[in-house]
Amino acid sequence: MTGQVRRVDPLEGYERWAATYDATSNPVVSMDGRHSLRVLSVETGELVLDAGCGTGRNLARMLEEGARPVGIDFSPAMLRSAHRRVPEVPLAAADLQSPLPFRDATFDAVLCSLVGEHLARLEFVLEELRRVLKPGGRLVFSVYHPDMAAAGVEANFEQDGIEYRLASFDYSVTDYVYAVSGAGFAPLVYREFVGDSQLAEDVPEASKYLGKPVLLVIAALAE
Repeated sequence: MTGQVRRVDPLEGYERWAATYDATSNPVVSMDGRHSLRVLSVETGELVLDAGCGTGRNLARMLEEGARPVGIDFSPAMLRSAHRRVPEVPLAAADLQSPLPFRDATFDAVLCSLVGEHLARLEFVLEELRRVLKPGGRLVFSVYHPDMAAAGVEANFEQDGIEYRLASFDYSVTDYVYAVSGAGFAPLVYREFVGDSQLAEDVPEASKYLGKPVLLVIAALAE
């Protein structure tokens, strides 16, 4: 590390990060992998949208659990990685902050994982996710915990001696909860997952987060 820091918009950041994303040690991704899909609890045959699918880590697990996943992402490089991982899964380039390329009431469930802090149009995105869900369909929306953001933690990676930090918005837990509720989801529950011994074992440098909130997961049903 040279000490150089470059702030980039999320699209540029994820385009650069795609090749090494899965190899980057990341406590939030580790916690999300343990908890968010378990909360969603996909069932055999369900049509599930992974909104912001990245490199396809969750798509692969949905397939293993018998679901019929579909992935969208705004980063072509991330989608190429996802296609290599799960070539049988339908993928599409789509910006969550624009109208989604799906009909109303298409999906049984939606996962939107670790993208919320990058969304300027948070309410619009959640309204679109509600639109493409069937009535009673399930949403799981996860983000790195706002307490981490307040402490100055940002999505970041190192490449060629430069630390890249991705632009984000300082939403609070209340902001996220109100946005989900206001988009037409109910009932709504949320959980705040704190760093634990398993996280420290999986990501040794994350021991500093023991007992501290790392991940926020909101689960709700489309009305």
